[in-house]
Amino acid sequence: MDLLPTPGQMEIASLAADFFGNELPISVIRERRDAPVVVDRRVWSESAELGLFGLGIAEELGGAGCELAEETLLFREMGRRLVPGPYLPTVLGARVAALAGQHETASAILSGKATVGLALRRGPDGFEAATTPSTLDGRFQLLDAADSRYLLLLDPAGAALVETAALTDVRSEPAIDPGIRLAEARAEAVPIIAWVSTQEEPIRLRALVLTAAMSVGIAEATRDLSTEHAKVRVQFGRPIGVNQAIKHACADMAVRAEAALSQVLFAAICVQDGRADAEFQALAAKSVAGRFAVENASATIQVHGGMGYTFEHDSHLFLKRAHVLEHLLGEPADHLARLVAQPAAQ
Repeated sequence: MDLLPTPGQMEIASLAADFFGNELPISVIRERRDAPVVVDRRVWSESAELGLFGLGIAEELGGAGCELAEETLLFREMGRRLVPGPYLPTVLGARVAALAGQHETASAILSGKATVGLALRRGPDGFEAATTPSTLDGRFQLLDAADSRYLLLLDPAGAALVETAALTDVRSEPAIDPGIRLAEARAEAVPIIAWVSTQEEPIRLRALVLTAAMSVGIAEATRDLSTEHAKVRVQFGRPIGVNQAIKHACADMAVRAEAALSQVLFAAICVQDGRADAEFQALAAKSVAGRFAVENASATIQVHGGMGYTFEHDSHLFLKRAHVLEHLLGEPADHLARLVAQPAAQ
């Protein structure tokens, strides 16, 4: 199995990196930290024109016809640049709508006319695997749903789309990451407009892989921040990188980033090919990449010394986003418990 990206895949990642670097630099997070949404409509529409929302959707369903591997490289670039906004639920929501035959909904999402937020269930209740649910009930935490027309719910039994306006008792919540918007809401017999079961398509596994890919990007970006700073920061007449405490920290960051990338790329191929160990590899990717992103982001603050703690420096933003991603779609302990229960772990 070849885990190295092809030139075509790297070209897609490079184009996305240039777009995000020009239109959504990290400074946008500070500039719009008090705005209802971080990504304005113009940038969102341009993202749609580039085909970012339908990259992994078949051409006959309105997408670009690429695979999960290409989407993984795309979300890796998002992590490297701390791209804000509901890209993850929008990409997955478009897939759910397309697979469920809701072509008008899918078209609205792919064109950028409709955004999709993420709904995270509060509590252990979920859907029954053998049924096709018609309504949604319970309390949910909403992620980047302030301006969304739809909400995506990921459940072990499948993935559902509902209209955001149908939820009630919506209340904003503070977020540790200024690039994230959180809220809480209640759903009472809210109609499900699109449903894809896990047997038909493992949307949740795709979400785990893409979230892990963003964590890989953070691990790589903080590694690069630290090594560059270690080369140019001079103390007592020498770059701080000559000191063992710094050079060993940077070397450890490089090892963690490389290990996380390898696992995530392997998991992406396993999920897209429908391998029997796909869930095991996706859980492993989420666990490894999430932990290593936090460790690298923490280390880069130490390498940068006093400036790493300031609001004006990017280090603290990487650490906050790393923590958000590590706890997204389930707690790390829960992922580890499911991981060791998989047949491949025996």
